[in-house]
Amino acid sequence: MNPVETIKLAKNFDEVAAVRDVSLTVRPGEVYGFLGPNGAGKTTTLRMLLGLIRPTSGSVRILGKPPGPGYLDKVGALIEGPAFYPYLSGRKNLVVLADHAGVARSRVDEVLDVVSLSGRAGDRYSTYSLGMKQRLGLAAALLKEPELLILDEPTNGLDPAGMADMRVTIRELAANGCTVLLSSHLLAEVEQICDRVGVITRGELVAETTVAQLRAGGTLRVVAHPFDQARSVLSALLGGGRVLGSESVFDLEVEQDQAAKINAELVGAGVEVSELRWREPDLEQAFLELTGGVSHVD
Repeated sequence: MNPVETIKLAKNFDEVAAVRDVSLTVRPGEVYGFLGPNGAGKTTTLRMLLGLIRPTSGSVRILGKPPGPGYLDKVGALIEGPAFYPYLSGRKNLVVLADHAGVARSRVDEVLDVVSLSGRAGDRYSTYSLGMKQRLGLAAALLKEPELLILDEPTNGLDPAGMADMRVTIRELAANGCTVLLSSHLLAEVEQICDRVGVITRGELVAETTVAQLRAGGTLRVVAHPFDQARSVLSALLGGGRVLGSESVFDLEVEQDQAAKINAELVGAGVEVSELRWREPDLEQAFLELTGGVSHVD
């Protein structure tokens, strides 16, 4: 059973198609990153998964269940920022939520410890920084010991240390069997934390794959002198059509294991090689290609 499955999920607002035929699958125990430019349909999709808005068409199954009674019993979520009573402390806010959800109050201190907020749990929510509010929101999402956690921008407002802590927390949750679906505008974060990603643009899911597959390919950068002699050696070895370069810099589309042979051929021909480096495409490059060059993600 996959924790999240959608089939041709779509949502129209009047005549605007916000989400179009999105079919995605989140597997058990993985951290799944949901990426897309501003207005791509990420938050709308997450809201449909949680039953906050109804799809125009298509179907959703969460932990094997269609929308209905008990649908979200084992789901925790943090969507579009947390909202709490400003005059209550962080701990008392969680106690209110625990009582409402039928969760033992002993669970409150457990989740506060998970998000490293125990030391400020007695302070009023109104005094919390944005990052602390985000961590309290995560604590609330963890109260029911969910099997599935759905997070919208979980590192929003956190400083670098807080972001690192959040990454560790999410990976630990996944290691303990919790499946995590998160959206993020931070490509580097997704690259470090996610097992697979779904890329959405203009309401359409354009890729669903592992981070490694999304970054597949690469080039071998060679800096060699003199240029003409280096180009001649490389052309003889690889074929002239595969050798592109200027000012003694060559970016070769070859397999990574060919680097040693290329270096040996150049040095053997008396060419000075000052750099030999494998360059993997980064996630941002892949993202830009998939989204048609849209550079800002939310």
